[in-house]
Amino acid sequence: MNLLNTLAQLEGDDNLHIGRLLILLAAFAGQDGTKSINGLTKLAKLDFLLRYPVFLERALDSKQAPSHGVEIEEHERISVESKMVRYRYGPWDFRYRRLLNIMIAKGLVNFNIEGRTIQIGLTIQGFDLALNLSKKESCLDLARRANILRREFDITATNLMKFIYKTFPEIVSLRLGEKISHGNQVQ
Repeated sequence: MNLLNTLAQLEGDDNLHIGRLLILLAAFAGQDGTKSINGLTKLAKLDFLLRYPVFLERALDSKQAPSHGVEIEEHERISVESKMVRYRYGPWDFRYRRLLNIMIAKGLVNFNIEGRTIQIGLTIQGFDLALNLSKKESCLDLARRANILRREFDITATNLMKFIYKTFPEIVSLRLGEKISHGNQVQ
């Protein structure tokens, strides 16, 4: 099996995406694991930066924040872990709702609705699993980058969306539904 087939299989593996989202939610959950991310839009923007470390590096440079912890591997500069598309509010993966429902069904995530905002948090089981994943060699980069996101981008969804549009104007110019790739190339 060649590398492209392997990557395509990984892209379709829900567990890969669920693990990444758990690590992201854990970074924002605080020491006791009880804090949540307010809104699916904010989760999507944070996940965009986590999935695309080249964009995270650019975002940190734009903020004049240290980017040394991003530590991008060469293969990450020339390949894309997974595709996101231009959506009404910027980068989006249409699987978020399905993935969140799977995590809720597995008892890993809970949510509350306040007004029109969904607060997405981890259950005790989800927090424990996320912490265990974060310690695995294969997830160390994700965990480190998720903590950078918590440190540098724990802002409202609206402010995060404005920041992404300002920092990555090429995303704004894409047509709705057009795939986003790193390296500013549309696919």
